Amino acid sequence: MTNPADLDPRQVATLRAIMAALRAPGTGCPWDLEQNFATIAPYTVEEAYEVADAIARNDKSDLCEELGDLLLQVVYHAQLAAEEKSFAFDDVVEAICRKMIRRHPHVFGDEKARSAKLAKGFWEEMKAREKKDNANGSGLLEGVPVALPAMTRAVKLQAKAAKVGFDWPSIDFVYDKMNEEIAELQDETVPEKQAAEYGDLLFAMANLGRHLGIDPESAVRAANEKFQRRFRHIEDELAKRGSSPEKSTLAEMDALWDEAKALENR
Repeated sequence: MTNPADLDPRQVATLRAIMAALRAPGTGCPWDLEQNFATIAPYTVEEAYEVADAIARNDKSDLCEELGDLLLQVVYHAQLAAEEKSFAFDDVVEAICRKMIRRHPHVFGDEKARSAKLAKGFWEEMKAREKKDNANGSGLLEGVPVALPAMTRAVKLQAKAAKVGFDWPSIDFVYDKMNEEIAELQDETVPEKQAAEYGDLLFAMANLGRHLGIDPESAVRAANEKFQRRFRHIEDELAKRGSSPEKSTLAEMDALWDEAKALENR
């Protein structure tokens, strides 16, 4: 049997051979042999986030590496499926190839299809039609994956409902709903009910982002980066004074926060 380490590392077949070797009973990696779809799924989500992070940082070297990690996740799941004989890697490739060709008749279709102007929203319409054909009577919102980040899923649920007319007629109503949810949260004192009201407020915030054309996940990531950057300024400035956050007052740190904010705005 050929050692995968001796194969061309620029070929997908080599990655598949490595994965098969890691899962080989008796000779494979003990950790990999214990894994299943459910245990690997969190890593798949994490790798997708790391790809997005590399893009946000415009780090192409890191992006190349993270895309490799994400590709490994596809190969991993395909290997698990092949072992239980449900599908194989080639089936995954075939499915996406057929889908891309099917959804782009203006590129891959006959002359008439190629000459036709692509209607706005064609991809979503085709996607919805395919899901409807496979839904077996399921509801409109059933196709939105539960595993999506919560705010992203909220936007997708809202967008689907909006397509059938279940949406506020203007953004003013969204602001009113947000204010309503804030008031309900302020008035609630039972911890369990506070959590529910807090969730309602976040859902309303996601809806506001949808109406404004702002992706809530991207917005929160940017806010996280901003917070980290400004807090780092606080730490650096305090270190210059021979101090640290633990040894400082809130007023001192708040002043440095305002300083960091002013520097950024400048």
